[in-house]
Amino acid sequence: MTADDSGRRLDQFLVSQLPDVSRARVQELIAEGHVQVNGAGAKASLKLKGGEQIEITVTAARPPLRAIAEDIPLDVVYEDDDLAIINKPAGMMVHAGAGATEDERNRGTLVNALLHRFQSLSETGGEMRPGIVHRLDKETSGLIVVAKNDLAHRRLAEQFSSREVHKTYIALVHGWPKRESGTIDAVISRDTVRRTRMTTRRREGRTAVTHYRVLRKIDSPYGKFALVEVTIETGRTHQIRVHMASLGHPVVGDALYGAPRELRATRGRGERESGAESLALSRNFLHAAAIELKQPTSSAPLKFHRPIPGDLEEFLRLLGGSESV
Repeated sequence: MTADDSGRRLDQFLVSQLPDVSRARVQELIAEGHVQVNGAGAKASLKLKGGEQIEITVTAARPPLRAIAEDIPLDVVYEDDDLAIINKPAGMMVHAGAGATEDERNRGTLVNALLHRFQSLSETGGEMRPGIVHRLDKETSGLIVVAKNDLAHRRLAEQFSSREVHKTYIALVHGWPKRESGTIDAVISRDTVRRTRMTTRRREGRTAVTHYRVLRKIDSPYGKFALVEVTIETGRTHQIRVHMASLGHPVVGDALYGAPRELRATRGRGERESGAESLALSRNFLHAAAIELKQPTSSAPLKFHRPIPGDLEEFLRLLGGSESV
C-alpha cells in the first residue's frame, strides 16, 4: 500500500483492493485473524498510516458452494416415482448457503441427504437445488415436497404458483392475539437496514397473505403465549415470522423478529415442577405440520400430517401454566 491510503480503515482498504470479495467477507477474514498488518493481527477499524505490509493468510474469496451426497438420515413420509415428502428437522438447511467455513456452507443440508437417498432428482431448480420445489427456514421443522424429475417439478411449481397447495403450520407466539382468528394481508420486502430481515413496513414488496387461528391460550410463569394454527396463501421469505411479529406476537425463539432469547419466570418458583427461573428454546417454535397437494402425474389428492416434534412438546411442558378459555 502507499501513503495515499493513509487514514483509511483496514477493512475499507481491503474492499477497494479485492473487488470480487464482499465487505462482510473481508470483516470475517479480519475477525478470524487471517489478515496481518506488519506481521500482527489487526482490527477492521485500524486506521492505516501508509506503507504498512498487509498479508491475507487464506484464500480471500469463498470456495464455491457445492451439493454433496451425504449419508444423513431422512424421515421420508411418502415417496413415489415423481415426488417425496420429507419431514425436515429443525437446524437443517435446505441447500448450501451461508457459513463461515466450507463445511458449514456445504455440509449437512437436506439436498445432500436427498442426493444420497434418491440419487436422481429434478434439475429444474439448478445444480445447487436439485429436487427443491419450495423451502423451509433452517430453524423450521416439518413437511417439505421434493421433485424427482423435471416434469413433476414443473407441475408441482405450477400448483404452488396457482395456490393449489395448502400448507398448515403450528406456531407458539408471544402474547394473546386480540382476535381468535384473522388474516394478515401485508406486502413483504427486504429490510433496507438489516438485510437478514424481512419487513412489512415498506410500501413496495411482494403480496403475502397469512391466516391464523388460536388453538390454545397459555398463561404461564414466563408470560402469556398462544399456540396458533397458520395457513399461508403465498410463500414469501420468513412470511409467518414477519407477519406474526407485525401484529406484536413474534414466534417464540425468533430473536431476529423481536422474541427474547431467554424467558424469565415472573412468579414464584414453587409454582413450577422444574423450578427453573429461565427457559430458552434454541430454535423457532414453528412447524410445518400439514400439506395438501395433487400427485403431479395422476392428479390424485395427497394429504400428509406430522405433529410437532418432541423438542417443541417438551418446551410446552416446561412452559407449564394454565390454559385460558
